[in-house]
Amino acid sequence: MGAADETRDGVSLTNLDQPLFDGAGATKRDLVDYLDAVHERILPELRDRPLSVVRVRPGQDPFMQKNLPKYTPDWVRRTSVWAEASRRRISYALCDDRRTLLWFANQRAVEYHPTLGLAGRPEHPTHLVLDLDPPPGDSFGMAVRAALLVRQALADAGLAGAVKTSGAKGVHVIVPVAAETTAEEAAAATRALAAHAERLDPALATTAFIVEDRGGRVFVDSTRAYGATVVAAYSPRVRPGTPVSYPVGWDDLAVVTPADFTVRTVPALVAERDRWAAALPAPQRLPADLVAEGRTIPVARVQAMHEGKRRAKARREAG
Repeated sequence: MGAADETRDGVSLTNLDQPLFDGAGATKRDLVDYLDAVHERILPELRDRPLSVVRVRPGQDPFMQKNLPKYTPDWVRRTSVWAEASRRRISYALCDDRRTLLWFANQRAVEYHPTLGLAGRPEHPTHLVLDLDPPPGDSFGMAVRAALLVRQALADAGLAGAVKTSGAKGVHVIVPVAAETTAEEAAAATRALAAHAERLDPALATTAFIVEDRGGRVFVDSTRAYGATVVAAYSPRVRPGTPVSYPVGWDDLAVVTPADFTVRTVPALVAERDRWAAALPAPQRLPADLVAEGRTIPVARVQAMHEGKRRAKARREAG
């Protein structure tokens, strides 16, 4: 580490004039300035939630960091979470204040992925996520049309959601839910809503988890549940031009592109008000019949795993 170029809120900021990553069209200073400019908007999305970040070091591929490094300052709040997959405890950051956000910016943390539940309450997510993932190519318009199917599925169930660009080529529909909602209920409701959206236009939308089964359709991903994360509103992405996951009014979806919202354009757009907070409906109780329907739908990832094994066996027997 060289000498600090600058200090903000007690955080030493270094190497600010280095390019952020190949194709970013931005420097590390641009990242720091952006996160500082929007800290009052993004912090409510991160506060009290175990945080994973995507960092980009010079000359290295981007990587997801969950466990805090040993050199993390003592003043960064953290929470310990048992990770079943790796059979160990992971020390996640809680990014609750400007100082912590600036520290992450100096670590070249570009993307911010908080959990759906608050620290200490992983069994009670605060919202559902339906992630609309279009096929390769210039397909944002397809993701928008699929998001409108999800909006209709929500309305049919008596629910409402808010929508944001993923910052990549997709769209996220977020549905705040009542505090007593369990992770199991949320996961079931998400599956049912995805299935409803698929039924509304099966030529456009699919819940097929296996990529080759999607047939050029938009994948309505219903698997963001339990300990899952989703990129926060206002988070930059490691993509060409450093776009930002940005809230869009339902009526404006058809006239925007993900490239409209970048670390350069967003500060002015949110200077006056928090558009995401304004767009989110109040927390809602999930209808019992929606949850019950979802419980009859297999978990996509588990179903795909079994199907993959079945196909592999069929190929071996055919060969």
